[in-house]
Amino acid sequence: MLTHIKKPVKTFHILEDGHVTSPKGFTAGGVHTGLRKVALDFGWIHSEIPATAAGVYTLNSFQAAPLKLTKQHVDNGQQIQTIVVNSGNANSCTGEDGLIKAQATVEMVAKEKGIDEQLVAVASTGIIGVPLPFEPILKGVHYLNDPLCQNVMDFERAILTTDIETKHVAVELEIDGKTITIGGAAKGSGMIHPNMATMLGFITTDAAVASESLEAALKSTTNQTFNMITVDGDSSTNDMVLALANGTQGNLLLTENHPQWNKFLAGFQYVCQVLAKSIARDGEGATKLIEVEVLGAQTVEAARAVAKSVISSNLVKTAMYGSDANWGRIISAIGYSNQKIEPERVHISIGNTVVVEKGVGIPFDEEAVMLTLVKDEVKLLIDLQQSSYTATAWGCDLTYDYIRINSSYRT
Repeated sequence: MLTHIKKPVKTFHILEDGHVTSPKGFTAGGVHTGLRKVALDFGWIHSEIPATAAGVYTLNSFQAAPLKLTKQHVDNGQQIQTIVVNSGNANSCTGEDGLIKAQATVEMVAKEKGIDEQLVAVASTGIIGVPLPFEPILKGVHYLNDPLCQNVMDFERAILTTDIETKHVAVELEIDGKTITIGGAAKGSGMIHPNMATMLGFITTDAAVASESLEAALKSTTNQTFNMITVDGDSSTNDMVLALANGTQGNLLLTENHPQWNKFLAGFQYVCQVLAKSIARDGEGATKLIEVEVLGAQTVEAARAVAKSVISSNLVKTAMYGSDANWGRIISAIGYSNQKIEPERVHISIGNTVVVEKGVGIPFDEEAVMLTLVKDEVKLLIDLQQSSYTATAWGCDLTYDYIRINSSYRT
């Protein structure tokens, strides 16, 4: 029998059409500057006061200039007030020129907003290896204080590249008798793989959170969400997730010792999970969101490794696109995950239909499985039956459109 785990009860309220500016004290906007032909391509998030900040960053050795500068500012001051983002050009692998332009962007933003340079974060996404045209950046900074350009939906569109959909979410919860809001926005569609990807994520909250606790929450949550998605196995050079907590709701400072810390953490994790799943769902050319849940692993690391191995398999992804119940591809991906698996214990389900018991295929209703696989969300459940550790990974199918999109990305 497959192991069942009890899902936690939600301690927060999901806001309909919630955004990164749903928390008090945050504004955002976006404009077209010419970095892209017609689409919005320069966006910003601003907090009315300096916010406690934490970040996680790509593991790619070729880290882009804006990422390096932002990491330096977050590490040095642990506060950020304004984030600016451009799409259309990654300002990556651009040498000294890239660093100079990233620093110049920070200086201009600080001057325009009347804040210290250390309170500015900068992010870029787009084509790698092309020098960043600076006139569009100058143009974008000019609009930072324009009241007609403060529109969070414009921000969400301005950070996109090959994405089809914008990605946003917000929740409310009560802490110390105060209504706390946590919001988020993200972009990402291709070059997505566990341990960060060509994605940018921005989490905001009006809660007061200690810097060390915010950093710990972001790192642990990223390991369960953003680091558990894949589209194509490629990791990019620019990717980061930034979390800002401006404390405008006046709650007692949140730390791991606060009696309601777990309540805050549940809302924070939900926001990150929704954004991560939205990225996987919006994979280039994708038609389906694929969820792989692993139960019964010996360690959480083993559960994550198995889930990632299956969700990253191109053969599994193409089978999902073809609505083919080829469980052999799933079990093969489990086997090469480099974990100590006991094959005779493994059970696999596609949707609600068990297809493998004790490592051996069993007769199943092909029509029932087909009805599961043609849906736009498909769940694969793997029970290793070794212990009690679990993990979930998300990805998408691999389609002809993925090749079409990426064979002509520069042109």
